[in-house]
This record gives sequence, C-alpha cells and structure tokens, in this order.
Amino acid sequence: MKTERQHTVLKFSFILFASGFLWSLDRTTASAAMTTSPAFGECLPIWSMLPFVGILLSIAFFPLMYPHVWHRHFGKISAFWALTFAIPFLALYQGAAVGEILHILLIDYTPFIILLGGLFVISAGIVIRGTLSGTPMLNTGLLLIGSLLASLIGTTGASMVMIRPVLRANQNRIRKAHIICFFIFLVANIGGTLTPLGDPPLFLGYLHHIPFFWVTRNLFPHFLLTTGVLLTLFYVIDMYFFRQEAAPAADTQGEKTPLHIKGMHNGIILTGIIVIILMSGFLRLGEIDILGIPVTFQNLLRDAGIVVLALVSLKTTSKTLREENAFSWTPIMEVAKLFAGIFITMIPVIAILKAGGAGALGNIVNAVQSPNTYFWATGMLSAFLDNAPTYLAFFNMALAKTGLSNGQISATLCGGAAQAQAGFSGLLKAISIGAVFMGAFSYLGNAPNFMVKSIAEEAGVNMPSFFGYILKYAVPILLPLFAIVAFVFF
Repeated sequence: MKTERQHTVLKFSFILFASGFLWSLDRTTASAAMTTSPAFGECLPIWSMLPFVGILLSIAFFPLMYPHVWHRHFGKISAFWALTFAIPFLALYQGAAVGEILHILLIDYTPFIILLGGLFVISAGIVIRGTLSGTPMLNTGLLLIGSLLASLIGTTGASMVMIRPVLRANQNRIRKAHIICFFIFLVANIGGTLTPLGDPPLFLGYLHHIPFFWVTRNLFPHFLLTTGVLLTLFYVIDMYFFRQEAAPAADTQGEKTPLHIKGMHNGIILTGIIVIILMSGFLRLGEIDILGIPVTFQNLLRDAGIVVLALVSLKTTSKTLREENAFSWTPIMEVAKLFAGIFITMIPVIAILKAGGAGALGNIVNAVQSPNTYFWATGMLSAFLDNAPTYLAFFNMALAKTGLSNGQISATLCGGAAQAQAGFSGLLKAISIGAVFMGAFSYLGNAPNFMVKSIAEEAGVNMPSFFGYILKYAVPILLPLFAIVAFVFF
C-alpha cells in the first residue's frame, strides 16, 4: 500500500514537472527575448509560470493527500520546483537570469526571512504564566491584545507569544476551534496592518521604499472597522458556545496563579528590532555591489542587527522558557525552505505583471484597473497562494500602471504631484489591505496560519481541515466583511 502511494506521488510529481518544463520549449520566444533581456517580461510565455503554480499546488494538496511525504520532503519539493524554473531560465536568458535570481534572493527573500526568523526566535522567549479562565470577555481581550501586538512584533511574533496563553485559558472548554480560527483571522493576519513590522507583505513594501508611517496613517481606518466587527462577532459566537457548556472554563479548580510574564528582556530586544528597522528607513549610507546587485549599507546593517539580537535572545533566555512555548526550529525552517522556492519561481510572474498589457497576462492586467479590482485580485490570490509574493506581484503591476520607478515611490507618497500621489496611493491601499486581510482566508494565506493550526492540534484542538476552515469560517464570516470593506473604502 505504501509503495503504491509513493508511486502515485512520483507520477504526480512527474506530471507537474513535465508541465512546468514545457515552457522552455518555446525557444523562438526565448531567442527574441535574448536580444532585449531587460524587457524579457514582455517575451516570457505563460508557461513560464507553471513552476510557480506547481509549488503552490504542492503546498495546498500534498499535506492533505500525502502528509508523511510532505513533512519529510517539503524542502526537496520546494527545491524541485525552484530548479524546474531556474535551470531552463538560466540556460535561455543567461546573464539576465542570473541577475534576476540574485536580485530576488538578496533584496527580497533574505531580509524577509531574517525578519521573520528574528521575530520568531525572540518572541519564543516570552512566556505568559498564570491562571486564565476562558470566558468570552477574556478571550476577546486576548484577541484584542494579540491584534495590537501583531503590528509591533509581527503576526508571527504575536502568534507565537499569544497562542499558548489562549490555549491554556481554554483548556477546559469543549468548543474551541472557533477561538483558534478567529485567532488566525485577527492575530495572525489582520492585526499586522498598522506597521511594516506587522505582516510580511507590508515589510516587502517597506523594502521597496514605502515610508514606514504611511502604512499607519492610511490603513488604520480599514483596521479599525474590520477588527471591531470581528471582535464583536467573536464575542457573540463565543458567548453562545460558552453558555451551552455544562462545565464552563470559569469553574477551573485548584489554586489560581497570578498572571505574570517571564523573559521580559526579550521585549526589550524586540524594541531593538523596531529601532533598527526605523533607522534603516531614515539612514542613507550608500551602496555596495554584491555579485553585481547593488545593496544599501543601511539594509545590510539592519539585517545584521536583527541576526545579532536574535543570537542575544538565544544566549540570554533559559531553555526552560523556550520549552514552555514548545519552541523548535521546524516551523521557521519550513517557512524558509518553502519561501525560497516560492520567491524563485515567482520571477516570471513578477516580470510578466510588470510588462503590463504587453505581457502574457495582458488581458487580465488590463481588466484590473480600479482600487476595487486591485483589492479583490490581490486578496483572492493571497488567500490561496501566499500573501507576501502576491503583494509583490501586484505592487509591481501598480508601478507599471502608474509609470513610477522604485526610486520615485517615497517622494510620490510623501507629497508628489497630487494626481500621481492619489493614483498610486489608492492602488497601494487596495493591494496592502487585500494582501494582509485575505491572507486569513485559508491556511496558506500567511506564514503563521499553519504554525498556529499545528500548535493548536498538538494541544488537542480539533481544527477544521483546509477546506473546512474555508467553508465553515472564511466564507460565511470573512467574505461578507471584505465586501463591506470594499464598498466603504474602494
């Protein structure tokens, strides 16, 4: 039986590999692009996107169909799809291909993983102890705290800090899957709306010259409406289930321990990360050439500072505290390996979208014009793919549409020509809200979603399946709310 299943997996992988490799057979188009490599996005065929589709389908279906294969070999599967794209890409586009791969690895992927990993490591050293009773009021308060915390230490950091207290508070509750699903909605996604530290898409935007506080000023109304509605709805739902239970969590027996926090020095370290990131946005220290890619000194200092602070946290935090938070390197390693494949295979998607109407997706690009269509297009792709690379794709699409370069973004948003500012700012709001909010629509939408689900299941919570989460929670709760957001703001 096991051998038959493995053969099925190999056949499935071979079919996807063959599909992903077909694009390289279009040598006429490739040859034409060789003469104008800087504009190869206009010449890349739509088949070049198949490795990207392949890795995302693998993330969606392998854990469901073949969980043991996935958990043992997800890194190899990610590398498989990355090489499926990279090998023919390098063979056909040579120097231009090397430049594109190095650029996305050095400028986008590496800072992204360093920040995510730093927040993951440092937040795992903060432990909230004490007796908590999972009443609707307390649960709503914990979700509110987690939502606000997410914009300060990231959705990953806030999720890792808050999920254990939430689970402990509700250990005697009978119905608690809904608590974790709302936790994913708010703490792991929507709570990260207010700063570039909050959610990976917004940090990618910050790396591409979006001013730090532009996010806070412009996205706060969307955050306030959505968070207020979800917290109110959660309180009503949780109160309904709480009243039905014969032995509510409030009747927890035994001696009650006062609430207190251990590992508070990690809070100071997290503040250090915030300061470092803010400084990197203001400093202008010039550039250094790394393998032909210009990288700014302030960004190198920022990344090095985050690594140093993470190492300080590891050195100064007792193993006991990390064990209380069930800390392991597996979640961040999984994210790092999968995102490496996603970022590399996304190169043709970004190039084609940047080509606008002249690219292989010209008809789709031309149909996405208004902030409303950008909101839904970015959001729906973020829901089922991943919100960080999806944000990056539509961000580049908006740049192409408005005729701006990366170097003009900050000046435009901070007082450029009124027409240019309004046009790009409106699209950027729609892209940002679509990516951050709809990352909550499935377990694939944002990096912390799967980690939260996994931790909850280890604690005995009967979490819904991939499609169960979408049909039971996301569609009836999030979809109408997002329609209201679109009507009010876009």
